[in-house]
Amino acid sequence: MVNDPAHRVALYWAPRPERAMWRAGCQWLGRDAATGERLTQAGIDGIGKEQLETLTAEPRRYGWHATLKPPFRLRKGFDLKDVDAAVQTLAGQFRTGLVPPLRVALMGNFLALRPQGEPVAANALAAACVEALQPLGQPPSAEELQRRRRAPLSPQQDALLERWGYPWVFEEFRFHCSLTGPVDGLDMGAREALMQAARSAFDQLPPEPIDSIAVFIEPSPGADFQLHRHWGLSR
Repeated sequence: MVNDPAHRVALYWAPRPERAMWRAGCQWLGRDAATGERLTQAGIDGIGKEQLETLTAEPRRYGWHATLKPPFRLRKGFDLKDVDAAVQTLAGQFRTGLVPPLRVALMGNFLALRPQGEPVAANALAAACVEALQPLGQPPSAEELQRRRRAPLSPQQDALLERWGYPWVFEEFRFHCSLTGPVDGLDMGAREALMQAARSAFDQLPPEPIDSIAVFIEPSPGADFQLHRHWGLSR
């Protein structure tokens, strides 16, 4: 796969496929980005099967993860070999750390797992990923900038968008694993049922290490993101 073209590349924190957190996240979203397998989602009282599929459609496409560097297109002359080389070098500069316990939270208008405490190691790794891979990525198009600006952005977020192609990096970065798309259309009962189901799925899982940078690829526009490989951090 290393020499295959990719429409976009992303750097994520993602649990190794053998870990319980990976299995739980893939089951919740209904897809395993390592194998491409579609998975049957657990039923939730008060939320229909098709409704749950719709609520989780957006995060399902991107795969189970927390973003370190958001998806970007490669500049002409670069390919996945260059990404792998850059990420391997970067990963060797960081030691394994722990993610603070992750808990279900409403983040804006969607549900996510958020750390209970400041994820210092994740914040530092994300900032380094954004900066180190910037030379390999194309700048955002005018259309992409316009789309991002449809959401209300602070002056600082807009400046980050101009400089780095994404408004939620560095001091605006918030480590999270998305569980749903927008839930503001749900009534309170359905929203609470969804949150309780998510708590049951994730609250009892053991703490997760930050021990690698995961490279994901989008093989064609609009396609599901696939896990390309993990690059282990220095021990």
